[in-house]
Amino acid sequence: MVKLPKDIHVVERGWLSANQIFHKGNGRLDIVDSGFYSHIPQTISLVKHQLSTDNNLKPEKLINTHLHSDHCGGNTALANEFGFEIYIPSSQLDSVRNWDEDKLSYKELGQHCPSFKPDHPLEPNETIALGSREWKILGAPGHDPHSIMLFDKDSGILISADALWEKGFGALFPELAGEGGFEEARACLDLIKEIQPSIVIPGHGKPFTEVNPALDYAYSRLDYLESDIERNALHVAKVLFKFKMLELQTTQRDQLFDWMKQAPMLSKVQLTLQLSESELFDKTINALIKAQALKAEGGLLIDFD
Repeated sequence: MVKLPKDIHVVERGWLSANQIFHKGNGRLDIVDSGFYSHIPQTISLVKHQLSTDNNLKPEKLINTHLHSDHCGGNTALANEFGFEIYIPSSQLDSVRNWDEDKLSYKELGQHCPSFKPDHPLEPNETIALGSREWKILGAPGHDPHSIMLFDKDSGILISADALWEKGFGALFPELAGEGGFEEARACLDLIKEIQPSIVIPGHGKPFTEVNPALDYAYSRLDYLESDIERNALHVAKVLFKFKMLELQTTQRDQLFDWMKQAPMLSKVQLTLQLSESELFDKTINALIKAQALKAEGGLLIDFD
């Protein structure tokens, strides 16, 4: 188990919600990421527990590393319940203030996120105080063109969001949307290699110290996906289907098919793979069943963890 400083507490959330990182110091409680909307009651309970450990802490900053629904679905709830002020990547400030579904990721990916009002921007290469530490904001496009990471040089801790996990990284959605992904993800891995963190707190999975092996795996995974655009496209489809099934748990095949038709990103997958809607649906479902990530019973599809 990785030993973190006492002022930083990581809650490793199950899939659907990104990890939450609690920062305590200077009389305040700051949080990185707020989880998925369906987990809001659990998220509120986790924050209450952290506040109960020190009655002198005041809720202050809520940081979103990026605006995928598993990282910011609890924003409004935490702002209303505790008074947190919301910080988001500066490049999406106007889109969120106007709640422009065409520019945000939720419509594109076929996901839901409750609307929220941002208070402050996060600017790459600037610093931000969380708890008792100063963190440098690092741009981290690839998985999401607006994503950021946070690095505390004094402790060597990197909050990597979905740019680097112990085994891989988040799906490269922008590559299918024509916004770039492979090159940006590689540059982000190069940046992590350059700053040489001693501890990485990822968006999903446990914190880890074996950073170079994680980077080696990520580079290999990136090479694998980049060598075949159809391979990356199918991976994106599987990720989106699995995420939706984690939310639904059980659904009729027809209902999931209807959802697929409403997600523009999956239309891009369909175009890349040169498949009909029904062919893409069957190919993705069969791949998830083969991987034991899903099971079918008659006309039902059931999530299988």
